[in-house]
Amino acid sequence: QVQPVESGGGLVQAGGSLRLSCAASGSIFSINAMSWYRQAPGKQRDLVALIRSGGSTDIADSVKGRFTISRDNAKNTVYLQMNSLKPEDTAVYFCKINGRVQRLALSKDYWGQGTQVTVSS
Repeated sequence: QVQPVESGGGLVQAGGSLRLSCAASGSIFSINAMSWYRQAPGKQRDLVALIRSGGSTDIADSVKGRFTISRDNAKNTVYLQMNSLKPEDTAVYFCKINGRVQRLALSKDYWGQGTQVTVSS
């Protein structure tokens, strides 16, 4: 079983920075896209950033120019560098990893438990 484990959340003042990490624990044969979502209270879960196996990325317009996604394939880890944080960035941030546990297995999405990011004004 693959379990993404997020870390790096916390409380920060507006204008500050945080770096989130998500490492895939367990046995995984290959990883395709890795992504970050966020969900604020009472709102839907939205895609923040995605990075494909080849390194290309998609970044939500709301965070473009402030957030950067990267990955370390040797460590099965994805990062989200968040700069110039705003109070509206406050949310639970979830990591999602798409991969397969065996060569002939189907690719599946694996979600982390989430990490809270709170930005104070």
